[in-house]
Amino acid sequence: MSPEPKQILVVDDEPNLRRVLSAQLTREGYEVFVAEDGEHALTMLEEHHLDLVITDLKMPKVDGMELLRRALALDPELPVVMITAHGTVDNAVEALKTGAFDYITKPFDQAELRSILRKALKSRDLAAAEASRDGAPGADASAPLRYGVIGTSAAITAVYQVLERVADSPTTVLITGESGTGKELVARALHENSSRRDRPFIRVNCAAIPRDLMESELFGYERGAFTGAVGSKPGRFELASGGTLFLDEIGAIPVEMQVKLLRALQESEFERVGGIKTLRVDVRLVAATNSDLKKDIAAGSFREDLYYRLNVVPIRLPALRERAEDIPQLVRHFIRKFNERLGKRVVDVGGEALAALCRYQWPGNIRELENVIERAVLFCNDVSITVDDLPPELREPVGPATAPSSGAAPSLAEGASDGLKERVKAAMVRLERELIVRALSQTQGNVTHAARLLKISRKGLQLKMKELGLREREEREP
Repeated sequence: MSPEPKQILVVDDEPNLRRVLSAQLTREGYEVFVAEDGEHALTMLEEHHLDLVITDLKMPKVDGMELLRRALALDPELPVVMITAHGTVDNAVEALKTGAFDYITKPFDQAELRSILRKALKSRDLAAAEASRDGAPGADASAPLRYGVIGTSAAITAVYQVLERVADSPTTVLITGESGTGKELVARALHENSSRRDRPFIRVNCAAIPRDLMESELFGYERGAFTGAVGSKPGRFELASGGTLFLDEIGAIPVEMQVKLLRALQESEFERVGGIKTLRVDVRLVAATNSDLKKDIAAGSFREDLYYRLNVVPIRLPALRERAEDIPQLVRHFIRKFNERLGKRVVDVGGEALAALCRYQWPGNIRELENVIERAVLFCNDVSITVDDLPPELREPVGPATAPSSGAAPSLAEGASDGLKERVKAAMVRLERELIVRALSQTQGNVTHAARLLKISRKGLQLKMKELGLREREEREP
Protein backbone atom coordinates (compact mmCIF):
# COMPACT_ATOMS: atom_id res chain seq x y z
CA MET A 1 0.00 0.00 0.00
CA SER A 2 1.46 3.38 -1.04
CA PRO A 3 1.78 6.02 1.70
CA GLU A 4 -0.86 8.73 1.89
CA PRO A 5 0.19 11.98 0.17
CA LYS A 6 1.42 14.83 2.36
CA GLN A 7 -1.17 17.55 2.91
CA ILE A 8 -0.06 21.12 2.18
CA LEU A 9 -2.03 24.33 2.77
CA VAL A 10 -1.35 27.26 0.40
CA VAL A 11 -2.43 30.65 1.78
CA ASP A 12 -2.35 33.75 -0.44
CA ASP A 13 -4.79 36.53 -1.35
CA GLU A 14 -3.71 36.39 -5.03
CA PRO A 15 -5.90 33.84 -6.88
CA ASN A 16 -3.34 33.34 -9.69
CA LEU A 17 -0.55 32.47 -7.25
CA ARG A 18 -2.82 30.04 -5.41
CA ARG A 19 -3.71 28.40 -8.69
CA VAL A 20 -0.10 28.11 -9.89
CA LEU A 21 1.21 26.75 -6.59
CA SER A 22 -1.70 24.33 -6.25
CA ALA A 23 -1.11 22.94 -9.75
CA GLN A 24 2.65 22.57 -9.20
CA LEU A 25 2.28 20.86 -5.82
CA THR A 26 -0.44 18.54 -7.11
CA ARG A 27 1.90 17.45 -9.91
CA GLU A 28 4.54 16.74 -7.24
CA GLY A 29 2.11 14.28 -5.60
CA TYR A 30 0.92 16.40 -2.66
CA GLU A 31 -2.68 16.86 -1.53
CA VAL A 32 -3.25 20.62 -1.67
CA PHE A 33 -5.66 22.86 0.24
CA VAL A 34 -5.97 26.59 -0.47
CA ALA A 35 -7.07 29.59 1.59
CA GLU A 36 -7.45 33.21 0.48
CA ASP A 37 -6.39 34.74 3.80
CA GLY A 38 -5.09 33.89 7.28
CA GLU A 39 -8.55 33.77 8.84
CA HIS A 40 -9.68 31.06 6.41
CA ALA A 41 -6.35 29.26 6.91
CA LEU A 42 -6.84 29.07 10.70
CA THR A 43 -10.22 27.42 10.17
CA MET A 44 -8.63 24.83 7.88
CA LEU A 45 -5.82 24.19 10.40
CA GLU A 46 -8.43 23.28 13.01
CA GLU A 47 -10.35 21.03 10.60
CA HIS A 48 -7.47 19.16 8.91
CA HIS A 49 -4.25 17.46 9.94
CA LEU A 50 -1.82 19.35 7.71
CA ASP A 51 1.83 18.52 7.12
CA LEU A 52 3.03 21.92 5.90
CA VAL A 53 1.80 25.50 5.32
CA ILE A 54 2.97 27.91 2.60
CA THR A 55 1.72 31.41 3.32
CA ASP A 56 2.14 34.94 2.03
CA LEU A 57 3.29 37.58 4.50
CA LYS A 58 1.01 40.45 3.44
CA MET A 59 -2.68 39.50 3.58
CA PRO A 60 -5.92 41.15 4.76
CA LYS A 61 -7.61 40.23 8.05
CA VAL A 62 -4.99 37.86 9.53
CA ASP A 63 -1.54 38.42 8.02
CA GLY A 64 1.23 35.87 7.60
CA MET A 65 3.03 36.66 10.87
CA GLU A 66 -0.11 36.30 12.94
CA LEU A 67 -1.01 33.10 11.08
CA LEU A 68 2.50 31.77 11.82
CA ARG A 69 2.20 32.46 15.55
CA ARG A 70 -1.26 30.92 15.84
CA ALA A 71 -0.39 27.92 13.65
CA LEU A 72 2.65 27.11 15.82
CA ALA A 73 0.49 27.47 18.93
CA LEU A 74 -1.80 24.77 17.51
CA ASP A 75 1.07 22.55 16.29
CA PRO A 76 4.61 23.59 17.36
CA GLU A 77 6.21 21.14 14.91
CA LEU A 78 4.25 22.35 11.84
CA PRO A 79 6.67 23.63 9.13
CA VAL A 80 5.58 27.04 7.83
CA VAL A 81 7.22 28.45 4.68
CA MET A 82 6.74 32.18 4.07
CA ILE A 83 6.29 33.80 0.64
CA THR A 84 7.66 37.33 0.40
CA ALA A 85 8.52 40.02 -2.13
CA HIS A 86 12.10 41.32 -2.26
CA GLY A 87 11.09 44.48 -0.39
CA THR A 88 9.95 42.53 2.68
CA VAL A 89 12.86 40.14 3.16
CA ASP A 90 13.55 41.69 6.58
CA ASN A 91 10.05 40.66 7.63
CA ALA A 92 10.72 37.15 6.38
CA VAL A 93 13.88 36.96 8.47
CA GLU A 94 11.84 38.07 11.49
CA ALA A 95 9.38 35.26 10.66
CA LEU A 96 12.26 32.76 10.72
CA LYS A 97 13.20 33.97 14.19
CA THR A 98 9.57 33.54 15.25
CA GLY A 99 9.58 29.91 14.12
CA ALA A 100 9.00 29.74 10.36
CA PHE A 101 10.89 26.92 8.66
CA ASP A 102 12.08 28.97 5.68
CA TYR A 103 10.99 31.58 3.13
CA ILE A 104 10.94 32.03 -0.65
CA THR A 105 10.89 35.30 -2.59
CA LYS A 106 8.66 36.26 -5.51
CA PRO A 107 9.16 35.34 -8.26
CA PHE A 108 10.26 32.01 -6.82
CA ASP A 109 12.29 29.28 -8.48
CA GLN A 110 10.43 25.97 -8.70
CA ALA A 111 13.55 23.93 -7.94
CA GLU A 112 14.21 26.03 -4.83
CA LEU A 113 10.62 25.58 -3.65
CA ARG A 114 10.83 21.84 -4.27
CA SER A 115 14.03 21.60 -2.21
CA ILE A 116 12.60 23.64 0.69
CA LEU A 117 9.45 21.50 0.82
CA ARG A 118 11.45 18.26 0.86
CA LYS A 119 13.60 19.53 3.73
CA ALA A 120 10.59 20.82 5.66
CA LEU A 121 8.62 17.59 5.35
CA LYS A 122 11.63 15.44 6.21
CA SER A 123 12.27 17.62 9.24
CA ARG A 124 8.67 17.15 10.38
CA ASP A 125 8.89 13.37 9.92
CA LEU A 126 12.11 13.22 11.91
CA ALA A 127 10.66 15.45 14.62
CA ALA A 128 7.60 13.20 14.88
CA ALA A 129 9.88 10.19 15.20
CA GLU A 130 12.20 11.90 17.65
CA ALA A 131 10.56 13.72 19.96
CA SER A 132 8.50 15.16 21.39
CA ARG A 133 6.68 17.36 22.01
CA ASP A 134 8.50 14.04 21.60
CA GLY A 135 7.67 12.61 24.79
CA ALA A 136 7.80 16.15 25.91
CA PRO A 137 4.91 16.70 28.23
CA GLY A 138 3.57 20.17 28.65
CA ALA A 139 2.85 21.83 31.96
CA ASP A 140 0.71 19.63 34.17
CA ALA A 141 -0.32 21.01 37.53
CA SER A 142 -1.09 17.60 39.03
CA ALA A 143 2.25 15.93 38.16
CA PRO A 144 5.73 16.70 39.48
CA LEU A 145 7.12 19.09 36.88
CA ARG A 146 10.49 20.80 36.55
CA TYR A 147 11.84 22.45 33.42
CA GLY A 148 8.83 21.05 31.53
CA VAL A 149 9.89 17.48 32.42
CA ILE A 150 7.71 15.04 34.37
CA GLY A 151 9.47 12.77 36.84
CA THR A 152 11.02 12.53 40.28
CA SER A 153 13.33 9.53 39.84
CA ALA A 154 16.99 9.78 40.79
CA ALA A 155 18.00 9.46 37.13
CA ILE A 156 15.94 12.45 35.97
CA THR A 157 16.73 14.47 39.12
CA ALA A 158 20.40 14.28 38.15
CA VAL A 159 19.45 15.98 34.85
CA TYR A 160 17.63 18.75 36.75
CA GLN A 161 20.74 19.40 38.81
CA VAL A 162 22.89 19.92 35.72
CA LEU A 163 20.22 22.16 34.15
CA GLU A 164 20.20 24.37 37.23
CA ARG A 165 23.95 24.86 37.02
CA VAL A 166 24.35 25.55 33.29
CA ALA A 167 21.05 26.98 31.98
CA ASP A 168 22.02 30.64 32.33
CA SER A 169 25.57 30.32 31.05
CA PRO A 170 26.94 30.64 27.50
CA THR A 171 28.61 27.22 27.79
CA THR A 172 28.15 24.72 24.96
CA VAL A 173 26.11 21.65 25.97
CA LEU A 174 26.03 18.20 24.35
CA ILE A 175 22.85 16.21 25.05
CA THR A 176 23.05 12.46 24.49
CA GLY A 177 20.46 9.74 24.86
CA GLU A 178 18.42 7.18 22.99
CA SER A 179 15.81 8.21 20.47
CA GLY A 180 12.62 9.35 22.16
CA THR A 181 14.10 10.42 25.51
CA GLY A 182 13.30 14.13 25.04
CA LYS A 183 16.56 15.75 23.95
CA GLU A 184 14.86 18.72 22.28
CA LEU A 185 12.79 19.28 25.42
CA VAL A 186 15.97 19.67 27.47
CA ALA A 187 17.49 21.98 24.84
CA ARG A 188 14.42 24.21 25.05
CA ALA A 189 14.61 24.10 28.85
CA LEU A 190 18.20 25.37 28.69
CA HIS A 191 17.05 28.27 26.52
CA GLU A 192 13.88 29.13 28.46
CA ASN A 193 15.74 29.19 31.78
CA SER A 194 18.48 31.49 30.53
CA SER A 195 18.74 35.25 30.04
CA ARG A 196 18.39 34.52 26.29
CA ARG A 197 14.79 33.35 26.68
CA ASP A 198 13.41 36.40 24.83
CA ARG A 199 15.77 35.88 21.88
CA PRO A 200 15.49 33.28 19.09
CA PHE A 201 15.63 29.53 19.68
CA ILE A 202 16.64 28.12 16.29
CA ARG A 203 16.41 24.34 15.80
CA VAL A 204 18.23 22.56 12.99
CA ASN A 205 17.79 18.84 12.38
CA CYS A 206 21.09 18.06 10.71
CA ALA A 207 19.84 14.68 9.50
CA ALA A 208 17.16 16.40 7.40
CA ILE A 209 19.57 18.59 5.40
CA PRO A 210 21.25 17.23 2.23
CA ARG A 211 25.05 17.21 2.44
CA ASP A 212 25.49 19.76 -0.37
CA LEU A 213 23.14 22.24 1.33
CA MET A 214 24.50 21.98 4.86
CA GLU A 215 26.91 24.93 4.59
CA SER A 216 24.34 27.32 3.11
CA GLU A 217 21.76 26.28 5.72
CA LEU A 218 24.06 26.95 8.66
CA PHE A 219 25.96 29.99 7.36
CA GLY A 220 23.74 31.46 4.64
CA TYR A 221 24.70 32.52 1.11
CA GLU A 222 25.15 35.57 -1.07
CA ARG A 223 23.31 36.30 -4.30
CA GLY A 224 24.79 34.35 -7.20
CA ALA A 225 26.73 31.95 -4.98
CA PHE A 226 25.18 29.03 -6.88
CA THR A 227 22.40 28.29 -9.36
CA GLY A 228 19.08 29.39 -7.90
CA ALA A 229 20.61 31.86 -5.40
CA VAL A 230 18.58 34.82 -6.70
CA GLY A 231 19.17 36.79 -3.51
CA SER A 232 21.20 36.78 -0.31
CA LYS A 233 19.96 34.70 2.60
CA PRO A 234 21.06 34.49 6.25
CA GLY A 235 21.94 31.11 7.73
CA ARG A 236 20.81 29.60 11.02
CA PHE A 237 23.83 30.99 12.89
CA GLU A 238 22.82 34.54 11.96
CA LEU A 239 19.18 33.94 12.83
CA ALA A 240 20.14 32.60 16.26
CA SER A 241 22.42 35.52 17.14
CA GLY A 242 21.73 36.62 20.70
CA GLY A 243 19.82 33.40 21.35
CA THR A 244 20.30 29.64 21.20
CA LEU A 245 21.14 27.42 18.23
CA PHE A 246 20.10 23.78 18.71
CA LEU A 247 21.85 21.35 16.35
CA ASP A 248 19.94 18.10 16.59
CA GLU A 249 21.55 14.90 15.24
CA ILE A 250 24.95 16.64 15.22
CA GLY A 251 26.61 13.39 14.11
CA ALA A 252 24.99 13.76 10.67
CA ILE A 253 27.11 16.80 9.75
CA PRO A 254 29.56 15.85 6.96
CA VAL A 255 33.23 15.73 7.95
CA GLU A 256 34.15 18.45 5.44
CA MET A 257 31.67 20.81 7.14
CA GLN A 258 32.91 20.09 10.64
CA VAL A 259 36.03 22.26 10.22
CA LYS A 260 33.95 25.33 9.42
CA LEU A 261 31.57 24.56 12.29
CA LEU A 262 34.53 24.25 14.68
CA ARG A 263 35.83 27.64 13.59
CA ALA A 264 32.38 29.23 14.03
CA LEU A 265 32.20 27.84 17.58
CA GLN A 266 35.72 28.86 18.56
CA GLU A 267 35.84 32.30 16.94
CA SER A 268 32.09 33.16 16.78
CA GLU A 269 32.62 34.22 13.18
CA PHE A 270 32.14 32.86 9.64
CA GLU A 271 31.46 33.88 6.03
CA ARG A 272 28.36 33.18 3.98
CA VAL A 273 28.69 30.89 0.97
CA GLY A 274 29.96 33.06 -1.90
CA GLY A 275 30.73 35.94 0.47
CA ILE A 276 33.94 37.61 1.60
CA LYS A 277 32.66 39.58 4.57
CA THR A 278 33.33 38.00 7.97
CA LEU A 279 30.23 37.96 10.17
CA ARG A 280 30.36 37.83 13.99
CA VAL A 281 27.54 36.37 16.08
CA ASP A 282 26.74 35.74 19.73
CA VAL A 283 25.22 32.25 19.80
CA ARG A 284 24.81 29.73 22.62
CA LEU A 285 25.15 26.29 21.02
CA VAL A 286 23.32 23.19 22.24
CA ALA A 287 23.92 19.96 20.31
CA ALA A 288 22.25 16.56 20.59
CA THR A 289 22.81 13.05 19.28
CA ASN A 290 21.55 9.53 19.81
CA SER A 291 24.73 8.01 18.35
CA ASP A 292 28.05 7.25 20.03
CA LEU A 293 30.31 10.05 18.82
CA LYS A 294 33.40 8.32 20.22
CA LYS A 295 32.73 5.40 17.88
CA ASP A 296 32.20 7.88 15.03
CA ILE A 297 35.61 9.40 15.85
CA ALA A 298 37.23 5.97 15.70
CA ALA A 299 35.51 5.34 12.37
CA GLY A 300 36.77 8.66 10.99
CA SER A 301 33.30 10.19 10.48
CA PHE A 302 33.52 12.76 13.29
CA ARG A 303 36.37 15.09 14.22
CA GLU A 304 37.87 14.60 17.67
CA ASP A 305 38.60 18.32 18.14
CA LEU A 306 34.96 19.19 17.36
CA TYR A 307 33.76 16.55 19.82
CA TYR A 308 35.78 18.08 22.67
CA ARG A 309 34.55 21.56 21.71
CA LEU A 310 30.92 20.36 21.89
CA ASN A 311 31.29 18.18 24.98
CA VAL A 312 32.02 21.02 27.42
CA VAL A 313 28.97 20.13 29.53
CA PRO A 314 27.54 16.68 28.73
CA ILE A 315 23.94 15.85 29.68
CA ARG A 316 22.95 12.21 29.33
CA LEU A 317 19.21 11.56 29.25
CA PRO A 318 18.23 8.25 30.85
CA ALA A 319 16.20 5.72 28.91
CA LEU A 320 12.66 5.20 30.22
CA ARG A 321 13.56 1.72 31.47
CA GLU A 322 16.13 3.40 33.76
CA ARG A 323 13.45 5.57 35.36
CA ALA A 324 10.53 3.13 35.58
CA GLU A 325 9.26 4.81 38.77
CA ASP A 326 8.31 7.87 36.66
CA ILE A 327 5.98 5.83 34.44
CA PRO A 328 2.80 6.25 36.61
CA GLN A 329 3.21 10.05 36.53
CA LEU A 330 3.81 10.07 32.77
CA VAL A 331 0.84 7.77 32.18
CA ARG A 332 -1.52 10.05 34.12
CA HIS A 333 -0.26 13.06 32.18
CA PHE A 334 -0.81 11.37 28.81
CA ILE A 335 -4.28 10.19 29.84
CA ARG A 336 -5.29 13.79 30.52
CA LYS A 337 -3.68 14.95 27.28
CA PHE A 338 -5.51 12.44 25.10
CA ASN A 339 -8.80 12.80 26.95
CA GLU A 340 -8.80 16.40 25.76
CA ARG A 341 -7.64 15.59 22.25
CA LEU A 342 -9.92 12.58 21.68
CA GLY A 343 -12.94 13.73 23.67
CA LYS A 344 -12.71 10.79 26.08
CA ARG A 345 -13.35 10.56 29.84
CA VAL A 346 -10.76 8.03 31.03
CA VAL A 347 -9.81 8.82 34.63
CA ASP A 348 -7.14 6.26 35.50
CA VAL A 349 -5.30 3.06 34.64
CA GLY A 350 -6.02 -0.26 36.34
CA GLY A 351 -3.48 -1.95 38.59
CA GLU A 352 -2.75 -4.85 36.25
CA ALA A 353 -2.37 -2.50 33.27
CA LEU A 354 -0.07 -0.18 35.21
CA ALA A 355 2.05 -3.14 36.28
CA ALA A 356 2.36 -4.18 32.62
CA LEU A 357 3.37 -0.66 31.62
CA CYS A 358 6.06 -0.53 34.31
CA ARG A 359 7.33 -4.04 33.46
CA TYR A 360 7.82 -3.31 29.74
CA GLN A 361 11.32 -2.27 28.59
CA TRP A 362 10.22 0.62 26.27
CA PRO A 363 12.78 0.50 23.44
CA GLY A 364 11.08 3.60 21.98
CA ASN A 365 11.20 5.41 25.33
CA ILE A 366 8.73 8.22 26.15
CA ARG A 367 7.60 8.55 22.54
CA GLU A 368 6.52 4.89 22.54
CA LEU A 369 4.78 5.28 25.90
CA GLU A 370 2.86 8.29 24.60
CA ASN A 371 1.72 6.35 21.51
CA VAL A 372 0.62 3.38 23.64
CA ILE A 373 -1.44 5.59 25.96
CA GLU A 374 -3.05 7.38 23.02
CA ARG A 375 -4.13 4.01 21.63
CA ALA A 376 -5.33 2.81 25.03
CA VAL A 377 -7.40 5.95 25.65
CA LEU A 378 -8.90 5.67 22.17
CA PHE A 379 -9.97 2.03 22.63
CA CYS A 380 -10.92 2.25 26.31
CA ASN A 381 -14.69 1.74 26.81
CA ASP A 382 -14.63 2.36 30.56
CA VAL A 383 -13.32 5.01 32.93
CA SER A 384 -10.16 3.00 33.60
CA ILE A 385 -7.64 1.53 31.16
CA THR A 386 -7.34 -2.23 31.51
CA VAL A 387 -4.67 -4.60 30.30
CA ASP A 388 -6.97 -5.53 27.39
CA ASP A 389 -6.64 -1.96 26.09
CA LEU A 390 -2.86 -2.35 25.75
CA PRO A 391 -0.98 -3.70 22.70
CA PRO A 392 -0.32 -7.48 22.72
CA GLU A 393 3.42 -7.08 23.37
CA LEU A 394 2.67 -5.35 26.68
CA ARG A 395 0.22 -7.95 27.93
CA GLU A 396 2.76 -10.77 28.06
CA PRO A 397 5.15 -11.14 31.04
CA VAL A 398 8.75 -10.13 30.38
CA GLY A 399 10.00 -13.68 30.90
CA PRO A 400 8.95 -17.11 32.22
CA ALA A 401 8.72 -17.65 35.96
CA THR A 402 10.77 -20.82 35.77
CA ALA A 403 14.49 -20.89 35.16
CA PRO A 404 15.48 -20.75 31.48
CA SER A 405 16.92 -23.80 29.80
CA SER A 406 20.65 -23.98 29.17
CA GLY A 407 20.14 -22.87 25.58
CA ALA A 408 17.97 -19.86 26.45
CA ALA A 409 19.24 -16.30 26.33
CA PRO A 410 19.93 -14.75 29.72
CA SER A 411 17.22 -12.55 31.22
CA LEU A 412 17.66 -8.82 31.79
CA ALA A 413 18.43 -9.41 35.47
CA GLU A 414 21.05 -12.06 34.66
CA GLY A 415 22.85 -9.83 32.19
CA ALA A 416 22.43 -6.55 34.06
CA SER A 417 24.89 -4.86 36.33
CA ASP A 418 24.33 -4.92 40.09
CA GLY A 419 23.49 -1.21 40.02
CA LEU A 420 20.80 -1.66 37.37
CA LYS A 421 19.30 -4.64 39.21
CA GLU A 422 19.06 -2.58 42.39
CA ARG A 423 17.34 0.29 40.57
CA VAL A 424 14.85 -2.08 38.95
CA LYS A 425 14.15 -3.72 42.31
CA ALA A 426 13.61 -0.34 44.00
CA ALA A 427 11.29 0.80 41.21
CA MET A 428 9.18 -2.37 41.52
CA VAL A 429 8.89 -1.91 45.30
CA ARG A 430 7.64 1.65 44.80
CA LEU A 431 5.20 0.40 42.15
CA GLU A 432 3.83 -2.35 44.43
CA ARG A 433 3.31 0.16 47.22
CA GLU A 434 1.49 2.60 44.93
CA LEU A 435 -0.77 -0.13 43.53
CA ILE A 436 -1.72 -1.34 47.01
CA VAL A 437 -2.41 2.17 48.33
CA ARG A 438 -4.53 2.92 45.28
CA ALA A 439 -6.49 -0.33 45.61
CA LEU A 440 -7.20 0.34 49.30
CA SER A 441 -8.29 3.86 48.45
CA GLN A 442 -10.65 2.64 45.73
CA THR A 443 -12.22 0.09 48.12
CA GLN A 444 -12.40 2.48 51.11
CA GLY A 445 -9.85 0.41 53.01
CA ASN A 446 -11.54 -2.97 52.48
CA VAL A 447 -8.62 -5.41 52.30
CA THR A 448 -10.73 -8.24 50.89
CA HIS A 449 -12.04 -6.11 48.04
CA ALA A 450 -8.60 -4.59 47.46
CA ALA A 451 -7.07 -8.09 47.17
CA ARG A 452 -9.75 -9.03 44.65
CA LEU A 453 -9.00 -5.87 42.66
CA LEU A 454 -5.27 -6.69 42.67
CA LYS A 455 -6.01 -10.35 41.79
CA ILE A 456 -4.11 -11.77 44.77
CA SER A 457 -5.26 -13.57 47.90
CA ARG A 458 -6.32 -11.62 50.98
CA LYS A 459 -3.53 -13.29 52.98
CA GLY A 460 -1.03 -12.42 50.27
CA LEU A 461 -2.08 -8.78 50.38
CA GLN A 462 -1.77 -8.68 54.18
CA LEU A 463 1.75 -10.11 54.00
CA LYS A 464 2.73 -7.65 51.27
CA MET A 465 1.32 -4.72 53.31
CA LYS A 466 3.37 -5.84 56.30
CA GLU A 467 6.46 -6.22 54.14
CA LEU A 468 6.07 -2.71 52.70
CA GLY A 469 5.37 -1.12 56.09
CA LEU A 470 1.75 -0.32 55.29
CA ARG A 471 -0.41 -0.46 58.40
CA GLU A 472 -3.42 -2.60 57.65
CA ARG A 473 -6.59 -0.54 57.69
CA GLU A 474 -9.66 -1.67 59.49
CA GLU A 475 -11.79 -3.68 57.14
CA ARG A 476 -15.31 -2.60 56.38
CA GLU A 477 -16.93 -5.77 55.13
CA PRO A 478 -20.12 -5.40 53.10
